[in-house]
Amino acid sequence: MHRFYIDHVDGNKAIISDSEQLHHLKDVLRLKVDDEVIVFDSLGNEYLGAITGLDREQAELKVARVGSSRSPSSTKLTVACAIPKGNRLDDVIDYLTQLGVDRIIPMWTERVVVKLDDTKTEARLKRWQKIAQSAAQQSQRSKIPLIEPVTGLNDVVSSSEDYDLKLIPNLAGERRHLKDVVAEARPKDIIVLIGPEGDFTLEEVTLAVSKGFIPVSLGDTVLRVATAAIAVASYIKFALVE
Repeated sequence: MHRFYIDHVDGNKAIISDSEQLHHLKDVLRLKVDDEVIVFDSLGNEYLGAITGLDREQAELKVARVGSSRSPSSTKLTVACAIPKGNRLDDVIDYLTQLGVDRIIPMWTERVVVKLDDTKTEARLKRWQKIAQSAAQQSQRSKIPLIEPVTGLNDVVSSSEDYDLKLIPNLAGERRHLKDVVAEARPKDIIVLIGPEGDFTLEEVTLAVSKGFIPVSLGDTVLRVATAAIAVASYIKFALVE
């Protein structure tokens, strides 16, 4: 059954007014009044509803019953990813959402070459949030990951005290293999820092280690930012699946 994101349910009513979703519902799927759909909100709630009204501005739904949402994983994963060149972070957010990552932090590091002013940063954040919403809808995730505003590495590291496993994949110095660290841990909240092209600086790694991050290796090859983010999230999610 077709799935759509909603902001909230008011009693037994819900509204789909987002232009992209409305276009998909009306013009692509050609759904009509009385057709049934599944809707979900940012809290992971799912509802089965029927279309009761449809016009150019919105689709009105009557919620027939609350659907049974999927059991969430007991391990929460946050990925703080250095902003790569171009629009590659769009794909990173799409794929991390599909993989079940709970929180994504676009991150400034010393070697990030992308330059964004406040206007561009706000516009990209809104786009990233829309990408996460669409990816959750497509992959039948009940909960959309939290996409944080762009944050500096120092602030990410300094606010990481609540995580019980903190990882920083990097290319130099003494490191452990990712699989060994994950196999030994029974974490509830994990954060992983993904560096930029050119890797983290020594000072950045030293700072992270001082805050409890474990340097890890992802193997013998040097991965691009997007590849590293997806590889790490994939391994952790599948290694800790219950």
